[in-house]
Amino acid sequence: MVGERYEVEVGAVAHGGGHCVARHEGRVLFVRHALPGERVIAQVTEGTTKSRFLRADAVEILTPAKDRIEAPCPFAGPGKCGGCDWQHVSPGGQRKLKGQVLTEQLAKLAGLTPAEAGWDGSVEPVGGKLPAGQVPAWRTRVQYTVDQESGQVGLRKHRSHEVQLIDRCLIAAEEVTELGIESRDWTGLASVEAIGASGSSDRQLILRPMPGEQLPLVELDKPVSISRIDEQDLFHRVHGRTFVRERAAGRTWRVSNGGFWQIHPEAPETLVKAVLEGLDPQWGENALDLYCGVGLFAGALADRVGEDGAVLGIESAKQAVLDARHNLAELENVRIECDKVETLLPRTGITSTDLIVLDPPRAGAGRETVRHLAGLAARRIAYVACDPAALARDLAFFSEGGYRPVSLRAFDLFPMTHHFECVAILEPVAQEQSADAWS
Repeated sequence: MVGERYEVEVGAVAHGGGHCVARHEGRVLFVRHALPGERVIAQVTEGTTKSRFLRADAVEILTPAKDRIEAPCPFAGPGKCGGCDWQHVSPGGQRKLKGQVLTEQLAKLAGLTPAEAGWDGSVEPVGGKLPAGQVPAWRTRVQYTVDQESGQVGLRKHRSHEVQLIDRCLIAAEEVTELGIESRDWTGLASVEAIGASGSSDRQLILRPMPGEQLPLVELDKPVSISRIDEQDLFHRVHGRTFVRERAAGRTWRVSNGGFWQIHPEAPETLVKAVLEGLDPQWGENALDLYCGVGLFAGALADRVGEDGAVLGIESAKQAVLDARHNLAELENVRIECDKVETLLPRTGITSTDLIVLDPPRAGAGRETVRHLAGLAARRIAYVACDPAALARDLAFFSEGGYRPVSLRAFDLFPMTHHFECVAILEPVAQEQSADAWS
């Protein structure tokens, strides 16, 4: 059915992928480049007569929504770059859509209204207000795909291996843009990842050659460290450092080998502030930092609980653990262990703690891990989530274990995309209400 066109009324925004729901003759269409309430011509991009649903692009807007704007990026639109979802929506309209997604996921998966989740219904903007039409340049890490015919870089099209060649990514941070990657020949490479650190002058390229190909000579507009990924996904230093130095929460953080770090330059400070405000750590308390990465939350907690308190961080990525131990080496009240949370936590012998921070991967923590955490009788738990569906599922599991959200905040840390970040603060419900919660 690819290529078929239908005139449809666009319904609500759906979770994931930056699309809205429409229907044609009883069949569901997930339509990108549309907005709720619009009437559009939708062209099918995926699906057959036997498919449960079809994917489509809005190729003609018959009745535009009031939040629709002209996409500032020339590479945004049907059949073009898949990196952004909401270039055609005003900044306020984007946050409204994200709020609608969170509201729906809370209701569907956790059985919570915004009020019951302690959420005011807003997705908070991060960063200063920009002039109309200007796009926030927030992405400090960009992975470019190399077009094998031309040797030029681009970004993948939505749900495709095809490459959209670009001469500039509008949401790329200045630290990435200034390298001039788009104007170079990258023949022989499969991909080029660019990292522009916040708070230091560190710039890093991570190159992945095509099988059997040699690395090209790299000359860029700014000094840059270079590493490569081999065919076994192993990391090798070519030139300069294997890490970048990031600055946040009063510390300098070493992040090696392209490891995880929030890609919006204001995200680390924003999330640390929300976690600390929600938990209100006290001197002498004990805390767990789960899925701790390079130690961002562990360091912030350690400062607050002081030398009479203790923080245990758990992280499964070996290099991130080495970085965390390096970053927090002067803090005697922090210990970082390397293992999966669900494997190590039951073996620690810890039966109670005062505070917990968890920042799990996109799939969430899951029922068994939440069950274990709920049994530790923490005074407060901070859950940092990059996926609203995983957050809502885990909130339902926490509810079974006698914990409820007392506050929830959502932050627009990924403008122009459908992604956003949440911080939920949970507390135990009254003891008599939760005594038989797990029965």
